[in-house]
Amino acid sequence: MTLVAGLGNLELFSFLMGLSGPIFWVVQTFVGSPYGRHASASFGPPLPVKLAWSLQELPSLLVPLYVVTCTPAKHFSHWPNRILLAMFVFHYLQRALIFPFLIRGGKPVPLFIFLSAFLFCTFNGFLQSQYLSNYAEYSDNWIKDPRFIIGCAIWLMGMLINVYSDNILRNLRKPGETGYKIPRGGLFEYVTAANFSGEVIEWYGYALACWSLEGIAFALFTTFNLCVRAKYHHRLHVDTIFNNCFLTFRDPGSSPSIPLLSPRQQVIII
Repeated sequence: MTLVAGLGNLELFSFLMGLSGPIFWVVQTFVGSPYGRHASASFGPPLPVKLAWSLQELPSLLVPLYVVTCTPAKHFSHWPNRILLAMFVFHYLQRALIFPFLIRGGKPVPLFIFLSAFLFCTFNGFLQSQYLSNYAEYSDNWIKDPRFIIGCAIWLMGMLINVYSDNILRNLRKPGETGYKIPRGGLFEYVTAANFSGEVIEWYGYALACWSLEGIAFALFTTFNLCVRAKYHHRLHVDTIFNNCFLTFRDPGSSPSIPLLSPRQQVIII
């Protein structure tokens, strides 16, 4: 039995995913982003962080493998389609099989958050791979198109920023140190959540290279989802700096409308 969705359904799914981004942003603004440093027991029993991260991201690897091998995949023989799907899969190869096992410590992941991430990765893995394998029609010359070249370059830059920023976060504390620390170096000198910024950049590059509704819907959803989390990081950074008298803010309790800006830049966004 093969699972195939028509192009019309894929476009509808993409529209709904893009539309759900602002809705998730509003909901998380009031409910919070309860995982990692903001984890909350009210969202279900905790799961081991390494296992949860690996399993919740794994569908974005396994579903494309299923689509390529168990559906007609009539366009997967073209190099643009292969490269674009490889970009998607390569990101999740790092997120599912490398990143989780480099985590040092880390707070458990609430069951509800794990299930939400698992379902999203399953849905989005199918959406992207089904489109690129069965419906995306690119000429072989697409790999020479400026949109493809620039998009791939932006994707690579974003992924490198994301991986490098994660490495900075892992090495914030020396052995035996505890307490909250504000990261320094790389893009953290300019933004609060450089790892999130890198991922957002990455998926806009992917969307440009794909030049598809499916790609831009994913990029938009990622933006809204990670901006909420970055806002909470920003607030925590501001509170930490303010409480330790590093800087004086006019209104430390205010929420920045651009939450990715670094509080170290002494910029207050109202």
